[in-house]
Amino acid sequence: MGNNYHYYQENQEGLHSNPTSFDFNFRNEHFKFHTDDGVFSKNYIDYGSFVLLKNFQPNDIAGPILDMGAGYGPIGIVLSRLYSKEVHMCEINERAFCLLNHNIIENEISKVVAYHSNLFDELDKDLKFSSIVTNPPIRAGKQVVYAIYDGAYERLLEHGELWVVIQKKQGAPSSKEYLTALFGNCEIIARDKGYYILKSVKQS
Repeated sequence: MGNNYHYYQENQEGLHSNPTSFDFNFRNEHFKFHTDDGVFSKNYIDYGSFVLLKNFQPNDIAGPILDMGAGYGPIGIVLSRLYSKEVHMCEINERAFCLLNHNIIENEISKVVAYHSNLFDELDKDLKFSSIVTNPPIRAGKQVVYAIYDGAYERLLEHGELWVVIQKKQGAPSSKEYLTALFGNCEIIARDKGYYILKSVKQS
């Protein structure tokens, strides 16, 4: 990918297209994902997302899940299939968003809503979630990552949960500190090859 293109930007126009696909088997379920140049983790699901999928547990709160920064859809699509939950997915990258819609159809996922959205911008202002999951775009900068955390706090139902995967070397300790201040709590659910799974619960 050329230096002028970043997976967290909206417009990938002018970037060469080199489509590919891969199969992903997880908990006795089979998935196929179509990807391309200009999207995050083109060749296979990145290890951080895999660690998040391994550790995520839905809560008992009635309400949909939000996958913020969904990319071509691996987290949200897998969660929707596994837990039969309605999942909303937001993605700013136009190419990734097109692939996301393709992958929803490819994997026959019906209980999903996809948004071509800069963070939470395109969501209905009254829409709230039981869980929000994110593999945040670290390279977009701390301001963007923390905007995801702030938006998640506003968008969670009471006792809803924010799940974050982030590498220790890319700011897990500072994210934990920020989330603790924002939510009043932040638990390290797992550590795996330098990746941390953080969970914060929105209190009443």
